[in-house]
Amino acid sequence: MAGSVDEDRGTAYAQLLRGQKALVTGAHSGIGMATAIALGRAGADVVVNYVVGADEAEKVVAQIEGLGVRAYAHEADVSDEDQVVAMVARMVKEFGTIDIMVANAGLQRDAAATDMTLQQWQKVIDVNLTGQFLCAREAAKEFVRRGVVPEVSRSAGKIICMSSVHQIIPWSGHVNYASSKGGVGMLMQTLAQELAPQHIRVNAIAPGAIRTPINRDAWSTPEAEAELLKLIPYRRVGDPDDIADAVVAMASDLLDYVVGSTLFVDGGMTLFPGFATGG
Repeated sequence: MAGSVDEDRGTAYAQLLRGQKALVTGAHSGIGMATAIALGRAGADVVVNYVVGADEAEKVVAQIEGLGVRAYAHEADVSDEDQVVAMVARMVKEFGTIDIMVANAGLQRDAAATDMTLQQWQKVIDVNLTGQFLCAREAAKEFVRRGVVPEVSRSAGKIICMSSVHQIIPWSGHVNYASSKGGVGMLMQTLAQELAPQHIRVNAIAPGAIRTPINRDAWSTPEAEAELLKLIPYRRVGDPDDIADAVVAMASDLLDYVVGSTLFVDGGMTLFPGFATGG
């Protein structure tokens, strides 16, 4: 008798990342939560970062620990340098090292460009772009210090930046968000170029429309979902597990030769579906 989807996923993941240590930012909900749990299912010990939602973060920790690996929650604002430094230092002290950094934390502060305040602009850039830089920098320091441990992974470490289809698709009314994700694309590529000689792999995952709290209005009613599906050739809205699966694969040695790439997990949104009928 065939197993459930979760059982089948668990079998596929089994020990793929055994012995590795992962940190996921913004892991108390949505994509971050699914990713943290998936990494635990694959055998990694996981730090669950959050800036709000302590109770939710502890529930994620409990789910991960139920998979037979270690986990703990850590409150830190990724846009604050001192807090990021302290977060990674604590992880190295408690887990011994870090092997996987998933820079997922992000937010939106939407407004028309002519109405957008400097504070709205700066907050999104600080969290979505500067936050990813700070997390990547601190992880890279530990990767360089420790080097490759062959029995753990073929690489010295993996940095996975969470980008968006808006890395390449303009988005009116969201100039701060789209600019931050465009910046993530070049941040990732430049870090990859610089760190690859030290056997550190830097890549990005770019989600399309995913059922998360950040975009609930876009899919929470049948009418809204019907409009959204016009932008998705594959004709379904993604789930957080779609992204989590991609992160696990990207973090594993299965994709050891993938360096400096963005994987778009978007149901074809970046295929410019408006041109499907000839343009």
